[in-house]
Amino acid sequence: MFYCQYLSGIGHLVRSTEIVRSLVKDFKVYFINGGPVIEGFEMPPEVEIIRLPALWLENGQFTVDNSSLSVEEVKEFRKKLLISEFDRIQPDCLITEFFPFGRHKLFFELIPFVEHIKATSPNTKIACSLRDVIGKDSDTEEEQTICNLMNSYFDLLLFHSDPNFQSFTQSFSKHQDIKSDIMHTGFVTQAPILYDDIDINQFWGANSSKEVKILVSLGGGRIGYELIETVLEASSIFDKNIPYTIRIFTGPFMPEDKIEKWKQATYNQNQIRIERYTPQLLAYMKTADVSISLSGYNTTMNILSTGVNAIVVPIGHENQDKEQLIRTQKLEKMGAVDFIHPKDLEPLHLIEKILNCLGKKVSTKELAFDMNGTENTKNFLKQYLTSIPPTPLNEGFQSNFIPINRN
Repeated sequence: MFYCQYLSGIGHLVRSTEIVRSLVKDFKVYFINGGPVIEGFEMPPEVEIIRLPALWLENGQFTVDNSSLSVEEVKEFRKKLLISEFDRIQPDCLITEFFPFGRHKLFFELIPFVEHIKATSPNTKIACSLRDVIGKDSDTEEEQTICNLMNSYFDLLLFHSDPNFQSFTQSFSKHQDIKSDIMHTGFVTQAPILYDDIDINQFWGANSSKEVKILVSLGGGRIGYELIETVLEASSIFDKNIPYTIRIFTGPFMPEDKIEKWKQATYNQNQIRIERYTPQLLAYMKTADVSISLSGYNTTMNILSTGVNAIVVPIGHENQDKEQLIRTQKLEKMGAVDFIHPKDLEPLHLIEKILNCLGKKVSTKELAFDMNGTENTKNFLKQYLTSIPPTPLNEGFQSNFIPINRN
């Protein structure tokens, strides 16, 4: 069973889906989806989806779909459904995405869930799936809570990073207090796309070979609207001698009124197209001359795997969430991206960055990160669930597996 709850964006869902896409090759997978439905987003057909009544956050408060149920009623229903589905399936392993390093607003369902598993099915292994940078500045008490939860309920931490970029010890200051096994899986990425397999005209238009192709994407779309507004302002003063085409993907959660305002403002500008979402974002990025985006985990992985010239603006969910900023600053030092701090986001500065990008070719190949996190996760779990404590599968796993506090 794989529990995934996305409360604001879609990054957690995208990363979880890529892991599941690999897991279904060797496991029967039940995917617990606790977020709102995303039109056009597809899970592997082999997966059995358990859809909880959707919860998400708006202005820090839980919101539910239009229904006759209150937030409290939905919370109670979800808690009972998780337990009943576990009893029905009796899985060998439960993976929780991000919890307990986040999702503390969901204690109402997650604590009873893991307590039930430990009480009724002690042979079920519980693993946490965690991104490269936790991001939130936790206080000492919260960090201790995380350690207590890991040590009480979790057998394994799957840390989806290459330790040459970001190790778990760099992400979590109380790492020595965690007794669970820890695995650096490498980065979780989408399956690569060959340039020759893409019909560029289908994505960018018949004249795309003569135009500068600029991709703008915001992930989920609950944050980052100021980036799109800056791009549109910049487009009106961009060098008229440089033909260009812009494809903007706002994200599925962008408010409709903002999208309509932007579409009306660009009604007579055929070179600008605005859409909510595309499952083909990787193909757009592979063929773009410049990608302009935030710097969430999945977008960053797309940048690294395609080698596109990228301008990133690390707009976080809140002031204390440094996830995107930390990742961006590291990548800029490595020469993988161009960086605009949110406070410096204005049209002329953006145009300067675009022109600089057009004059160079970024090569991410020499960074040589482990981008095979999906397969590594699957292969590791295959052995972990049949042989505990785990033994290295090969030299790659030997270097990645890090037992903590074995004395």
